[in-house]
Amino acid sequence: MKKWFLVLLGVPVVMASCVKDSIQGCTLTESTQTATTAEIDSLNRYMLANSLVATQHPSGVFYIVGRTGTGTVTPAACSNLTAYYNAYLMGSNTSFDSATVNTGAAQFVLGQLIHGWRRTLPVIRGGGFITMFVPPSMAYGAAITRDGNGNVIIPANAYLKFDIDLLSVQ
Repeated sequence: MKKWFLVLLGVPVVMASCVKDSIQGCTLTESTQTATTAEIDSLNRYMLANSLVATQHPSGVFYIVGRTGTGTVTPAACSNLTAYYNAYLMGSNTSFDSATVNTGAAQFVLGQLIHGWRRTLPVIRGGGFITMFVPPSMAYGAAITRDGNGNVIIPANAYLKFDIDLLSVQ
C-alpha cells in the first residue's frame, strides 16, 4: 500500500509549474498553495473541540512539532527525504497508509508530495517529528482515492492527519 500512496502524494507535482535550478538540475519549485478560509475555520474548530494546541502555518495547515530535529539541512523542494509516517482521515485512529519500523522507511522528494507536506515539513529538520492536520485543498481536494479493489480510502474533500518522523534530509 505504501507504494501507491507515495505515487498519490506525488500527483500534485504533475500539475505544478516548474523552474530550472541550475545548481542541482532540479526542476521542482516550492509550493505556494494555501487553504481556504472555510477550511482554516474548520481546522480551528477541530483543534478547539479536541483540546489540541497546534500552530497554524501561513498555508493553512495546522501542525504540532514533537521534535525540531538536529539535522543541518531544512527540507526544500528538491530535498531527498527518508521518513516513517502514519496517515489518517482526521478524527480516525485507523491509519490508511504508513511507513514504519516494521515495513521500512519511505523515501521521496519533497517537491513531489502534496502541498500540505511541501509547505509544512520545512519547519523541522532531519531527526524531527511533526503531526500535520491538512485541509482538502492542501491534500487531494475533491478527488476520491481508491485502493486496488475499488474501495474508497480517501473520500472527496477529506481532512487528513499525518504523523511524520523525518529521519533524514539530503
